[in-house]
Amino acid sequence: MALKNTYKMLNDRLANTMSIIDNAEKTAKQECVIPPSKLIAHVLAILKSKGYIKEFKQIDYKNIKVELQGSINKCGVIKPQFSVKFDAFEKFEKRYLPAKGFGILLITTSKGIMTTTEAQEKNIGGRLLVYCY
Repeated sequence: MALKNTYKMLNDRLANTMSIIDNAEKTAKQECVIPPSKLIAHVLAILKSKGYIKEFKQIDYKNIKVELQGSINKCGVIKPQFSVKFDAFEKFEKRYLPAKGFGILLITTSKGIMTTTEAQEKNIGGRLLVYCY
């Protein structure tokens, strides 16, 4: 099956990416194609390390193929990107995740993109980016 570049370019590439992944998971597709960027590559690397996606690879200069495994119930970006101190993550986990310890929130910090649990261990705050469960 040949993959088609079926995405439209919107203003927010990360929101577009998470929407494409969420829609592909809802329709039980095995893979999807998204536009590349460094931010998206970092987010996909974390999703892969946490077991939400199988694999991703850049197939040409304007496409990344993401292999899904059907383990994402919902994912999306957090708008507006709230600034959060390291001791206030629980409030946002209650807001965006269905249960305690179920799912992840990704934040951007001065030390790079990481999950809120990693940021709490390092005592760093940041801006909320993505939720996934």
